[in-house]
Amino acid sequence: MSGVRRCARACAFVLAAVLLAACAGMPPPDWELLAHGALRNFENATLRGETRIAEAEFERARAEIGRTGRPDLLARAELLRCALQVASLEFDDCPGFRALAQDADAESRAYAAYLGGHWDTLEPAMLPAQHRAVVMYQGAPAGVLGAIEDPLSRLVAAGALLRTARIVPVDVAAAVDTASSQGWRRPLLAWLGVQARRAQAAGDAQAAAQIRRRIDLVVDDGRTKSGGPAR
Repeated sequence: MSGVRRCARACAFVLAAVLLAACAGMPPPDWELLAHGALRNFENATLRGETRIAEAEFERARAEIGRTGRPDLLARAELLRCALQVASLEFDDCPGFRALAQDADAESRAYAAYLGGHWDTLEPAMLPAQHRAVVMYQGAPAGVLGAIEDPLSRLVAAGALLRTARIVPVDVAAAVDTASSQGWRRPLLAWLGVQARRAQAAGDAQAAAQIRRRIDLVVDDGRTKSGGPAR
């Protein structure tokens, strides 16, 4: 896998601006390497449900990016935080990004609108390629997530679909399977919760009980690793 492709897969849209020099083959400055490492650690800790570690790593990344005096780069870091929240079904209005929105580029503002569920005036061409079809998706039973190769992008798209009430059962299952296969405890618990509530609403007590057993297993694992209640 080439350096450019590694950067594209690992960083996706939200980190692309931070890593342009590295992906182009030029030696990156120290702040860029440190910010990249901190953001990757933040992403991994967030998905594992390690909240305190995630918060510390994000503050490290903000400090490094802040050294550049570029609010547009900081806005993209905030978009990463928003995207991870959407993947884990933790919806808010992305206050960190909103504080920087006036200095963000048009693509960043479009992506923020996508994450926030504001799709009415959204231009799909402004979004990362893997999310354009999601906005144009009409809720067909076959789902839309299967065409998204990157696991995190798939979960972000699933969260965006749920937020806009456009998700179908096959895509809920795809989100569960994606989080499970990656061992991402935080989004897995959120998506299993969606499955459990839907099974209960459908009167499928057996399926709901099976899903609850999965939830208990994930929660117990989190308690074991943290030495206390799962976060």
